[in-house]
Amino acid sequence: MAFPEVGKAAPKFSLQNQRGETIKLSDFKGKNVVLYFYPKAMTPGCTVQACGIRDSKKAFADLDTVVLGVSPDPFPRLARFEDKQDLNFDLLSDEDHAITEAYGCWGLKKFMGREFMGVLRTTFVIDKKGKIALVMDKVKTKTHHDDVIGWIKENLV
Repeated sequence: MAFPEVGKAAPKFSLQNQRGETIKLSDFKGKNVVLYFYPKAMTPGCTVQACGIRDSKKAFADLDTVVLGVSPDPFPRLARFEDKQDLNFDLLSDEDHAITEAYGCWGLKKFMGREFMGVLRTTFVIDKKGKIALVMDKVKTKTHHDDVIGWIKENLV
């Protein structure tokens, strides 16, 4: 599976957030969108990544950017993740991983000598025109928020 190409239109989506509300990419026309795919809510790496984004909400807002996290978790689990970590952005449920596949983020993973299919931690920056501006497939959970903010400042502002 391949990632969408930089400069091409971002694949459209319509998914439920942690509150069961339908969120569409088209809801954010005229804003930059950081769309990040992560394996599982409430796991250590995913929690570090989400909390970095939570703590950077003002920096993202100052860049006219919204952040959306996508995982295969059902929305009630996402709601518990939001509550437990006091998150302040939308988490989207992609249980059948159709959107994850459309973005090329579903693939073979290896962990402790075992191979399985799962979410490949990847971040996309979608510009105000709805085009893919960045594909970040080497994500460091501890610095993810700063890495993305820095890239947006250098390239989209």
